[in-house]
Amino acid sequence: MAPSAQLEQTAASKIGSSGHSAALLQIVTFQVGTETFALDILKVHEIIRFRQLTRVPNLPSYVEGVLNLRGKVIPVVGLRQRIGLERKEPNSTTKIIVASVKDDVLGFMVDSVSEVLRIGADTVEPAPRLGEGGQRYVSGVGKVNDHLLLLLDLDKLLTEEENTQVLTAKASAGEEAAGAAV
Repeated sequence: MAPSAQLEQTAASKIGSSGHSAALLQIVTFQVGTETFALDILKVHEIIRFRQLTRVPNLPSYVEGVLNLRGKVIPVVGLRQRIGLERKEPNSTTKIIVASVKDDVLGFMVDSVSEVLRIGADTVEPAPRLGEGGQRYVSGVGKVNDHLLLLLDLDKLLTEEENTQVLTAKASAGEEAAGAAV
């Protein structure tokens, strides 16, 4: 049985034979480095293949650039750099997850996207207290089979100051595009 089918089967069996669970989470799983992360599917607008981004000067190292998605300028955060890993050149498995963050839409560059899973809320434990960094944006740890999934809280991934920097990049890129169209 394929690993993804095995994960889905185990997740479904944890829900119970009646098919009901007190709370069921639907998540998108993806890889960054050797770790598997997950996002609430309700936050995700779409998942797209990596495409060339426009670099905006003077941005933090974790901001890859911006992309034009059907006329909207979307800042793209490199999740590898944001969580403290070394940047990796995009390849054929690299994806951009376009998701809601606070009151805006951002893209997150990840190494690969795995699947959509439904897991029982009872399989998720609070994030371990390991330090201030990851504790802030890891909302919990889901257990499926022998795999652990780190559930991200996108609203806490960037500090207020960092969020302002990213949105400034969006505004700058939007102004450049408007100027080029004149």
